[in-house]
Formats: sequence, structure tokens, C-alpha cells
Amino acid sequence: MPTKKITTRCCIAGGGPAGIMLGFLLARAGIETLVLEKWPDFFRDFRGDTIHPSTMEILHELGLLDEFLKLPHNETYQLEGEIGNQKVLLADFSHLKVHCPFIAFIPQWDFLNFITQQAQDYPHFKILMNTEVTGLIEGHDKIIGVHARNNKTQEALEIQAELVIGADGRHSIVREKSGLLLQTLSAPMDVMWFRLSRLATDPKQSLGKVDLGRILIMIQRDTYWQCGFLIRKGDFDEMRRAGLESFQNNIVTIAPNLADRVHEIKNWEQVKLLEVTVDRLQKWYRSGLLCIGDAAHAMSPIGGVGINLAIQDAVASANVLVPAFLRGTVTEADLAKIQKRRELPTRIIQGIQVFIQNHIIARVLGNRVHPRLPMIFKLLQRIPYLRLIPARIIGMGFRPEHIQTQDHR
Repeated sequence: MPTKKITTRCCIAGGGPAGIMLGFLLARAGIETLVLEKWPDFFRDFRGDTIHPSTMEILHELGLLDEFLKLPHNETYQLEGEIGNQKVLLADFSHLKVHCPFIAFIPQWDFLNFITQQAQDYPHFKILMNTEVTGLIEGHDKIIGVHARNNKTQEALEIQAELVIGADGRHSIVREKSGLLLQTLSAPMDVMWFRLSRLATDPKQSLGKVDLGRILIMIQRDTYWQCGFLIRKGDFDEMRRAGLESFQNNIVTIAPNLADRVHEIKNWEQVKLLEVTVDRLQKWYRSGLLCIGDAAHAMSPIGGVGINLAIQDAVASANVLVPAFLRGTVTEADLAKIQKRRELPTRIIQGIQVFIQNHIIARVLGNRVHPRLPMIFKLLQRIPYLRLIPARIIGMGFRPEHIQTQDHR
């Protein structure tokens, strides 16, 4: 089959939150953009599904917030937890000075479909599903495009582009082929994701449970709980060898109210392992190439901030790239400006995540005792105003971005 040749101004590898949002913003500004998504659709269970106030502020600035809020979603105004036998309130978003002072829980595929539909209103946006990047095209010490393959037809593609964006996640092919150096940080845990039905008598809000050496996250999904059971890194095979009944008993130990439904986990195919990785590129770019989102910095699931940081990357990138494209060329100085803008917020959030992983989570896992309430959590209960601090960090992050580009229409 002959290789199909395509030319575009910007080629984005990866149809996740960073890639789709950046593709939309570039096309909205009149920049010809092609997004490549290796799967036939966006449906992947247990992806990051938390849309934080920072993202909804972006949607408001784009005039899309009202339409977005019409999509089925759950709203969480406070983050609660149970540590031992004590209930604690960890963060209160309701006092944030934003249009949506809550976290919206919505399946990521619904969010991606929503942004894609908005992008397809612009003639400069194109997306190829079932299409995976297989390599980079280099010329004169610069990336000038990508090799790709349609996974359904096996058709080979050669895509020439002024700029290639690596937004293809924590296992990025673009990053791998680029030769950019990756720094791996501490990640002493993994997460086992699964579903259990939700009853009308269950708690209304999402919550976390910490007790007897176990940590369970329960995300409220109306008719079911999306559950995350934290384990020490590398323990998954041992959990499987112990058997499904042992795993079910671990769940019931920390959440006795789930005893009447753990039998819904009938086989290990219903349990998905997330191997937690925290890393970041030392340099996010080279001439003709930029990595953003998880391709540039994989985040821990702590706080559910990954999707929102990816969107912040996309907005910051568009704010720099649109003027560069309009003046005729994207330089390495432009790409360096994007990294400089987004690297500090990334480092701060990753630093907080690694601290929590190493000094709280790692100490709890496997320590079969009732944990004592850390002093910081005691202060959060005694001084309600302090709950605004984690709410601000989780909900808005550091250095939140704003739309500076114009709709070319």
C-alpha cells in the first residue's frame, strides 16, 4: 500500500485532554491543525474524570461553560475522608471565587467528545482516529513531521508539519523517538481500579478511606462507585496470587458497608491496574517539536489534577504558538517560553504529590493499625478557613492560565 502524504501546519500526536484542547484552540485561531488519535474512540475506562474549577474557568472564557454543564455530571463541593474511625473534611471548594466552585465528575470520553465537537465547527481542525505515530521525520536538525499508521487499514502516512506536538500520554512514542531526557521521581504505589454498585443509602459525596494499612478511594458516579484501592508498588501480582476472595476481604476490611456487593467483582478482568508514575522531561522541546501534558510530565493520581494540568499546558501553548504561527514561524525560543511558563507549576504540584506519597501513603500501606490523625488534618478540622488552601491548590493550581487568543471567525 503506498504511503499517503499529508501537509499541515501543526500535527498533534494524541487525542487526550492536552491534544484535543490545543487542537481546538489552534483551529479556533485559524491555524491548520491535525490531531492523531490511535484508538477508534475516546472510550477508556478509569481515565482521569475530574474537571476542576480551573478548567471550567477556561470553558467560561471560551463561551462553552453553559453547554458543558448540560452534560451529565456530578458536582463535588467538598473533599471528605475517613482516617481510622474519624471523618475529616480535607478541602472546601465552595468559597473559591470562580464560576464553578466545585469539581465536576464526568467521564473523560464525554469531555473529549464535547471539545472535539466544538473544534469540528472550525474548518482548520481535523482529527484522524485509529491513527498512531510510529516515528519522527527529521531534516537539518529539526523535526519536520511524523510517520504514522492507520491501525484499521494499516495505511502508512507521512505527515509534514511546521510543528509536531507530543501529547500522547505517559507512554509517549513522540517523546521516546525524540531523544529528550526523562527524569523519574518517586512513586511507591500503584492503584487497582474497579466498579461497585451504589445504593441510595450510600454517602452522597466522593470520599477516601484510610485504615488498617489500606487506602480506598470511592468516586461517586450516580449508579456506581468508581473505586481505587492503593497498593505498594509491585504488589499487584502478589494480590492476584492471594486470590479474588482475599482482595474482596481487603475491601470489606476498610469499607464494611461494601460487604453486600464486593461479589460483583467476579474476575480479575474487572480490575484495572494503574502503575503510578511521576516523571518530567528535563527539556520539553527541540526544534520543530514540543511535548505537553503527560508526555512532558506524568502526574500521580493524587488530587486528580492531571487532566487539568494538561489543559493548562494546552492553553499556555496556544497563547504562545498562535502569534508565532501568525507571524510565519515557530522558533525554539517560543517553545522554551512555553516550558518556562508551565514548568514551575508542574514542579510544585509534583513535589506536593511526591511528599504525600512518601510521607503519608507509603507509611500507611501495609501498616495494619488504626492510623492517628496527622496534625495538619486536625488543623483543617479546627480552622475551617484553612480548607481553602488545599481547595485552591487542587481546584486552581499554581499560575492558572487564561485564554489570550481570538476566534478567527
